[in-house]
Amino acid sequence: MIAFLGTGLLGSNFVKALLKKGEAVQVWNRTASKATALEAVGAKAFGEASEAVKGAARIHLTLSDDQSVDETLKKASSGFVPGVVIIDHTTTSAEGVGPRTQHWKALGVTYIHAPVFMGPPNALEGTGYMLISGDQDVIATLTPVLSSMTGQLINMGSTVNRAAGMKLIGNLFLMALTAGLSDMLALAKSIDIPSTEIEALLAAWNPGAGVSARLKRILSNQFGNPSWELNMARKDARLMMQEAEHADRRLTVIPAVAKEMDRWIEKGHGNDDWTIIAKENV
Repeated sequence: MIAFLGTGLLGSNFVKALLKKGEAVQVWNRTASKATALEAVGAKAFGEASEAVKGAARIHLTLSDDQSVDETLKKASSGFVPGVVIIDHTTTSAEGVGPRTQHWKALGVTYIHAPVFMGPPNALEGTGYMLISGDQDVIATLTPVLSSMTGQLINMGSTVNRAAGMKLIGNLFLMALTAGLSDMLALAKSIDIPSTEIEALLAAWNPGAGVSARLKRILSNQFGNPSWELNMARKDARLMMQEAEHADRRLTVIPAVAKEMDRWIEKGHGNDDWTIIAKENV
């Protein structure tokens, strides 16, 4: 028996995928209707988390944050069976995972964090990426079942909060990427370039292919012999902001980047590679 606590878009599709594989799944959600809707496809819904976990050897969580995880587990704990394993897919703080793992271990309950880079379609299809870290013996036992839930299970090692930290880092990159795309579209509108031409540009010139090389350059901590001088990059940022301002468009990312560029230019690094703005974080 499997219990799933949290049946929003992601959780409900995880449940549907498990049901298709013939698993018996008991579900609970704070908004009860989201759990009861899954009864139509074979799940058994409960109004209380403690009831939903009764008889379950494995409990999966897809909740909102640290507080919701702690509150839900506390309420559910009266229904835990001996030897139960909790697998938490919630995006939480890295700081919270260690104490949470130790708390439940002291009570004889195995808790492990396995956040995902997966949207609802991935959860239904068993594609995408799932991160996991912590007790390697536990992970070895869980690997077969978790691998079947995702396209790739990535073991981040024995540090219990490493998966949580890497999930936040990954989400930060996705947010920065989306904000950068928003700035691109705003600038395109400012100079009357159709968004379809932006798509064509990115299809022909894939800047994502250079991400690893850019990171390697930053981590080398060598910013001489520039491929793009900071002074020149700052000039380009000025032109971008001017074009947007003339068209009464708002840029989100570039003004903040320009401010950081100015700080490094004032420190005498204008002739270095522009990636020096990341130097303090290496």
